[in-house]
This record gives sequence, structure tokens and C-alpha cells, in this order.
Amino acid sequence: MNRKSIILSIKGLKLSKEEYSLIQNEKPWGIILFKRNIKNINQLKSLTSEIKKAMNDSLYPILIDEEGGRVSRLSNIFDTKKFAQYFFGNLFEKNKRIGENIYKEYLYLICKILNNTGININTIPVLDLLKNKTHKIIGDRSYSKNLKTIKSLGGICINILSNYKIGSVSKHIPGHGCSNLDTHNNRAVVYDSYNDLLKNDFNAFKKNKSHFVMTAHIVYKKIDPLNVATHSEIVIKNIIRKKLTYKGLILSDDISMKALSKNLLFNAKKAIQSGCNLALYCGGDIKESRILLKGMKKIDDFTAKKTSEFYKFLR
Repeated sequence: MNRKSIILSIKGLKLSKEEYSLIQNEKPWGIILFKRNIKNINQLKSLTSEIKKAMNDSLYPILIDEEGGRVSRLSNIFDTKKFAQYFFGNLFEKNKRIGENIYKEYLYLICKILNNTGININTIPVLDLLKNKTHKIIGDRSYSKNLKTIKSLGGICINILSNYKIGSVSKHIPGHGCSNLDTHNNRAVVYDSYNDLLKNDFNAFKKNKSHFVMTAHIVYKKIDPLNVATHSEIVIKNIIRKKLTYKGLILSDDISMKALSKNLLFNAKKAIQSGCNLALYCGGDIKESRILLKGMKKIDDFTAKKTSEFYKFLR
């Protein structure tokens, strides 16, 4: 499969000539959309059609980060500010049946919008375990402090998306709730013991059925003191692949976040070398995108195989 091992973003409401040509010729694995790319239903349909036309691929992976609450890219179409994951976790813990049903109805609506606008991957659920020390960047994006609630609602989310032929991306593996820093702005180091992490934070991702997972830009000091998980072969191969038995595709979190170096190509290459299958760039800068596409290799055989399986799922 002729794809580069990177997911890119774009600048505006439609593809520029430069972006169209770059996508057509250099073939990134997928494109992720943000609020800056979305005005209304018809515009979004037109944009996703244009992206797929550039790739000559009706099933081309188009992602969105639609969590609800603070992280809502569809807010110009559907206001989800009140519907952070914690809202549904709280409902579920008060009344399991009612909470579950309301969450399902909410997910049905989101999935129908995505189906209708040509988007086939949503980067949810957030499976980070909420703790007293958890930084507010996660906060109400987490379902709960209760591991059972996270696993239950995360499983529902993955299943509903799957029913609507939408790929899910569980994040931020192996766990961001244990950090008291925002990795958009800082290099976060977690000092929790390996056994505590395995029992709690990491456990939220065990036997995960998402097509994809997204890594955390966090240093787990007791596991790999030198590298964030995204750049840690120890974390990716020994924890995510072996201990958590994850068999799907691993995406990095955004390589332009300040928890990593300032060199985007270095960040992307190191993520792939460490065991991520795809690197994610959310900045939308055409010059950076060109550098990344020119510098990144094509996807490997494993990623190509899993991508083909995802295409079969979409059909």
C-alpha cells in the first residue's frame, strides 16, 4: 500500500491547491480535521469529498477529534459543550441503565453526523483514569475515577462507533491521568510505581478492541526514565503490545506538542522507530507537512495489513 506513515491536518475550510497536490502526490496515511476546518454540514461534506478525490479513494481515512465537552470539533454544527465524557460517567454511576442509554443516544447522533459527512475515524474514547492529581487538560475529558466505569463506557463507545462503521482511537495509552502536567506545554514525568500503573492507569487499556490507540507524551520514570511513551520502545513493545496485548495500529499524539522536541521530522521518525505505526501532525502548516511527507517512509507491512483490515471493516 502506497502510503506514508503520517496523518496530517489542513489549514482551512477547503483544500488549497498546494494541499491538494501534496496529498495527491505524497499520500499521507490519513487526514485529521479540526474546528478550523468545519463551518457547516454541506461544507464539511464538500471538504471530505475533495480529500478523497485527491487520493482517488472513497474509503480514505479521515479523522476527527470529537470528544464532546471542551474538545469538540463539530461545535459549528452541533453544540456538545455540556457532553464531556465525565458527564456520562457521572450519569452512569448514579443510574447504570439510564446513564448507558443516554450515552448511547448521544453517540448515535455523533455517528450519524460523521457518517453523513464522510468522516470514518473518531479519536475517542479517552480512557485516562481520573485522579486527584490529574491535570485539568484531562479533567472532565475522563469518564471517572472509577476503573470499572471507564472500561464499561469505553467499551460501549467502541462498540457503537463500530456499529456505524467508524473506527475508534482509544487514548492516551498507556495512561495520562497519572500526570499533573499538560503535555501540550510541558514534558511530563510520572513517578508512580510500575505495579501501581499496571493495576490502575494501564489497566484501563487492557484487552482494548479499538482499531487504533493514541500514545501519551509522558515519561514513566520507573519504566523508561529517558523517553516519553511515544518515543519509548520499552513502553510500546513491552507494555502496550505485550502486557496490554494490543494488536491494532498505534498512533502518536500530536508531534508538535511541546512535550517533544521542536524538530517535527525527528519527532515523527522517532515515534515510528520506537514502535508507533503512524505519526500525527495537527499543526496544518503546509511547509512542515511537505518536510514530513518528504522525510517519512512508507508504511510497513504490518501497518499495510491492518489498514487493509480497516478498509474491509468500512465496507
